[in-house]
Amino acid sequence: MFSKIGIIGLGLIGGSLAKAFRARTSIQTIVAFNRHEDVLIEAKKQHVIDDYATEITDIFSNCDIIFICTPVQKIMEYTKKLLPFVSKNCIVSDVGSTKGEICKNMSAFSNHFLYIGGHPMTGSERFRYHASKEHLFENAYYILTPSTSVAEETVKAFSKLIESIGAIPVILSAQEHDYIVASISHVPHIVASALVHTVKNLDTPNHYMHLLAAGGFKDITRIASSSADMWQGICMENKEQILSVLSCFETVIENIKQKVLSEQYDDIYQYFDTARIYRDSFRSITPKSFVKRYEISVDVLDRPGSIAIIAVLFSSHGINIKNMSIINNREQEQGVLYFAFDTEEERQKSIELLRSLNYDVFIKD
Repeated sequence: MFSKIGIIGLGLIGGSLAKAFRARTSIQTIVAFNRHEDVLIEAKKQHVIDDYATEITDIFSNCDIIFICTPVQKIMEYTKKLLPFVSKNCIVSDVGSTKGEICKNMSAFSNHFLYIGGHPMTGSERFRYHASKEHLFENAYYILTPSTSVAEETVKAFSKLIESIGAIPVILSAQEHDYIVASISHVPHIVASALVHTVKNLDTPNHYMHLLAAGGFKDITRIASSSADMWQGICMENKEQILSVLSCFETVIENIKQKVLSEQYDDIYQYFDTARIYRDSFRSITPKSFVKRYEISVDVLDRPGSIAIIAVLFSSHGINIKNMSIINNREQEQGVLYFAFDTEEERQKSIELLRSLNYDVFIKD
C-alpha cells in the first residue's frame, strides 16, 4: 500500500525510522530532509535513503507518508512548508512527545492531507543520526493519535506499517496521551535534571560528590543527558499537564519530608515498600493487554557464559527469543533469567530443552 516515504529530520528517531523501513519493509523509496548535509550524505552512502534535500522541495511530492521528526516546536513550521508538495491522500505523521497542541493545529489542514499523530515510546540520551538503530522500535509502544477525519482503514494500514518495524501501536486520544506521558516521561526528565542540579549545587570544593556518584545516581539521572532543545519544547507544549503532575509530585515529596521530620518510622517503611511493590509490577516487558507473550524464568548460576549457552541452545533449535532480561529482585520471583516467546509452541519447546539439561524452569502466566 505504501511505496514512498519522506522523513523530515534525520536524527535518532528519523534515522531509526529510515533504517527500519529500509531493512524490514517493502518500501521502495525513502527521501529525507535534514539541516546538516553531512548526515544526509552518510545516510545515502549507507543506502538508508534514496534522495535528500537541505530544503523542503518537490522530492516530497508523491509521498504516501511523511514523518516529521523534529523538535516539537518546529513541527508546524515544517508542516506548512510541506503543503505545496503533499496530496489529500498523503499521511502526515510526527513523532513529538506532546500531542494536544499539535493535533489541534493540524486540524486546520484536514483538507490538505491525512494526519495521524505519533509518539514512539523509545529513544536514548543520545540524539543524533549516528545513534540511530534499525531495531530501535523493537517491542516499543508506538502511540498513535489519529485525526477523527482519517478513515479507520487508513489508521489500520498505518498501524500495520508500524507493527512491521517491530513496534506495538497503541491508539489514544491526544488528551489521554499528554496526561499519561506527563506522568511517566516528562516529569521524570525534570526530576532527573533536578537531582543533577542538586548534587551540582551541594558538591564539596573537592568535587567528591561528582567523583563518588555511583551506579544508583547515574541510573536515576541518565535521562538528564537528553537534548535540552527537545525538552525545552516539550515543557512549553505540555505545560498544563506537566504543572499538574509536578504539583502531585511536590505533595509526595512534602509528605515523606514530614514523615522523616516527625520520625514516623512505620510510615517511612510503607512509603518505600509501597513504591517497591508497585515498581516491581512493571517487570512484564510486554503487558498482555496489548500483546500476548509466552514467558518463562530459568534458574541459572551466575557464571560467565550462562546466558550465551541458553541463547545458543534456543537459536540452534529455531526458537526466537522475543524478550529477555535478568531478574534482579528474587524476593517474589523464581529463577534469575526471564524469557518471552511469540507462541506457546516455542515456550513448550524451550521448557523441554532446558529441563532435558537439568535447568529449573518456571512458567509465568
